[in-house]
Amino acid sequence: MNIAALQTFLAVVQMGNLNKAAEQLHVTQSTVTTRLDVLEEALGQKLLVRSRRGAELTKAGFVFLRHAELVTQAWDQARKAVGLPRGFSGMFSFGCHFDLWDGAGSEWLERVRTGQSDLALEAWSGDLGDLRRWLQSGLIDAALAPEPLNGVDLFSADAGEDRLVLVSTTPRPAVAWDPAYVYVDLGPEFRRRHSLAWPVEETAHMTFGASRWALDYLLDKGGSAYLPWRLISHLVDQRRLHPVEDAPEFTRALHLTWRKASLTAHPWIPTMALLDAGSA
Repeated sequence: MNIAALQTFLAVVQMGNLNKAAEQLHVTQSTVTTRLDVLEEALGQKLLVRSRRGAELTKAGFVFLRHAELVTQAWDQARKAVGLPRGFSGMFSFGCHFDLWDGAGSEWLERVRTGQSDLALEAWSGDLGDLRRWLQSGLIDAALAPEPLNGVDLFSADAGEDRLVLVSTTPRPAVAWDPAYVYVDLGPEFRRRHSLAWPVEETAHMTFGASRWALDYLLDKGGSAYLPWRLISHLVDQRRLHPVEDAPEFTRALHLTWRKASLTAHPWIPTMALLDAGSA
C-alpha cells in the first residue's frame, strides 16, 4: 500500500475537498483522484463519496480512517528514526514563526536541548500557513507562533508574551511624530493598539514585515521602531539603542501548538510551553 495514497486520503478527509487537498499536498487534483482510486481498489471498498460539493466518508472510510492515521504516524516515526544521528534516542522537529526565532524561538529550543539531551533536534522557519501545514502533515512536532494554529488533532497553549518597545538610535523623549520612524508590522493586535496610541496621519518612510530586517535597517541608517525586547535588550545595554522616554509599550502573545500524535514520543511538550517571562 502506498504511503502517499494514505496521506492523500487523510488530506481529503481533513480538508473535505479534493481541490483543497491537492493544494495542501502541492499536487494536481488528478493526482489526488488517482491516488484515491488506487487506494480504494487495493482495499476493495469505497472510502469516500465524492461530489462537486466535496468528499464525505463512507462507513468503510470511517473504519479505515484510524488505521490510516496509525500507519502514517508509524511511517513518520520510522522515517525520523532511520535518519537519527548515532547516540540519540529520537528526533524532535520544531517549527518557529520567522519573526519569533530571534529570542523566543531560539530560547525555547535551547530549553528542549538542555532538558531532552538524548534527542536530535531540527528547526524550521516559516509563516503561519507553513507552520500549520507542516504540523498537519507531520513534518514538525510543535511550533511557536504569534497565534494558536487550529487544525485536526492540534493543541495549543499560552507560551508567554513579548514586550514590544519603542527604541531609537539616539536618546529622545516621545514626540507626536518622528520623521525617521520605521514601522514594523507585528500582527493585527499590534496594528490596532498602535493606531490607538499613535493617531497620526503621517506614514512611516519605511515599513518592514520582519523585526530582524527593521533592526538591521535601524543600526545602518538610524531612526526608531517598535521591536521585541528579547531581540534588542543587549543593544540597549550597549547603548546602541535607547528606549524612547514616555513611549507606550505593547505586548505580542506567543503560542505553542503541537500534534496530538507527537505526545507519544514527546509527552513533555505541554509542560515546556511557557517561556521565561523574566527574559522578555
